[in-house]
Amino acid sequence: MSKFSGVGVAIVTPFNSKGEIDYKGLQDLVNHLVEGGVDYLVVQGTTGESPVITSSEKRKLLDFVIEVNEKRVPIVYGLGGNNTIEVCSGIKELDVSGIDGLLSVSPYYNKPSQSGLFQHYKMVAEASELPVILYNVPSRTGGNVLAETTLKIAEEINNVVAVKEASGDLQQISQIIQHKPSGFEVISGDDVLTLPILALGGQGVISVVANAFPKPFTELVHAALSGDFTTARANHYDLIDIMNLMFVEGNPAGVKEALKHRGICNHYVRMPLTTVSQATSNAILAAMKAKDLVKN
Repeated sequence: MSKFSGVGVAIVTPFNSKGEIDYKGLQDLVNHLVEGGVDYLVVQGTTGESPVITSSEKRKLLDFVIEVNEKRVPIVYGLGGNNTIEVCSGIKELDVSGIDGLLSVSPYYNKPSQSGLFQHYKMVAEASELPVILYNVPSRTGGNVLAETTLKIAEEINNVVAVKEASGDLQQISQIIQHKPSGFEVISGDDVLTLPILALGGQGVISVVANAFPKPFTELVHAALSGDFTTARANHYDLIDIMNLMFVEGNPAGVKEALKHRGICNHYVRMPLTTVSQATSNAILAAMKAKDLVKN
């Protein structure tokens, strides 16, 4: 498998009850993930609550994860935005020691054209000495990177090596997989759709649910990548109810609740996010108990 195949995990940022970063919880989480068999870590994606983490906190978080990881798995750093010049400046100023790639979300809010999206990623790629993963998540950005645009980026911008596809549109994803150039990877950005995307020819996932359940989710993905869809389907259906519950009151509140139930880190989030309701917490715990997934 290549560096970004298999299971990447968009790691959460643990907080204490005062809203401060819980570095002991983060250490336990990183070890939990690496020992659970995941293939790489993604620091400061959306699941890491990047919009409410300060610039100084982001650097400290990244350095801490690099230190705890001890080069056991590759690390991808999330760095994107809707101000292209500012994003490129941030990339050029970034100390890339210990980082293996960048995850860069498509520009949001100002709703660029498909031509604007292409030019944005061209500038991002030129600014980066690291390989870049394009992140298409229309539900958050308000705009879709069309298959034609992703393919044009893949064909013409060498340093954009993969797309994290969270459009939820299997027809679009199929089109990208069918026509992509050799070496360009299609990565699922939706836990529930990971198995069908792998069956279509995708190379992996950047997962939310794997924060809490790295072993069974990694077994699912690795089985599918090796062609063992009997095992992959069994793991998919074992996890399907839990995966759906992770998002009923938003991400990462759901998966942080599962991590709390597993004793790995606290469930606190920063405003404007809030922790899940007691009803959802109870449902998550019941689903975990039903599959014997409470203890590590």
